[in-house]
Amino acid sequence: MQLSIECEREEDGRWIAEIVQIPGAMAYGATRDEAIARAEIVALRTLADQIEHGEAKPVDISISLAAA
Repeated sequence: MQLSIECEREEDGRWIAEIVQIPGAMAYGATRDEAIARAEIVALRTLADQIEHGEAKPVDISISLAAA
């Protein structure tokens, strides 16, 4: 599984990062790095929750989160 991140700066100065492959996995941060870290956390928690609740099957996962 490879996840990619889209990151951009909002008009108010905050950064937003989104994990493209996981709908709703996005987060704001005061810096670009903070937004990316928070989005990674949301993505990993979402994947774990999906596996735990039987919405996805556990698979061998190699996650590489590189900012776009």
